Amino acid sequence: MSVTALPALNAKPSQRVLVVDDATVVRLYYRQILEREGYGVEEAINGIEGLEKAMQTSFDLCIVDVNMPLMDGYAFLHALRRQQQATQALPALMTTSEAGPEDHRTALKAGANAYLVKPVAQNQLALYVAAMLGRTPA
Repeated sequence: MSVTALPALNAKPSQRVLVVDDATVVRLYYRQILEREGYGVEEAINGIEGLEKAMQTSFDLCIVDVNMPLMDGYAFLHALRRQQQATQALPALMTTSEAGPEDHRTALKAGANAYLVKPVAQNQLALYVAAMLGRTPA
């Protein structure tokens, strides 16, 4: 007789996060934190690749850098908000080394829902993502 494990009663499907950042080390750092918290993670190295992935796959949140080649984070968010209805309301967390008040306003105007200045601490990222997705951090 074989025993099949049953899913936990409170388990819900993994929420998916798209991380758009040109720095490999940043993408891996965010992936480690997010996967530990139970999220599925997809990566993109610039805004163009991120936009293509967002059009092809459903995500629950985007984490976006500002300064990237080909298409920066502001242009990515502008384009994302102009696309299909599913991406217009997709929550976006902008992470950047740009720390001035004007940078923050520009991010919000571009379509960011929240803004964090790098370097982002592990617990800070986990808390922001959980709050934006209506979860309690692990």
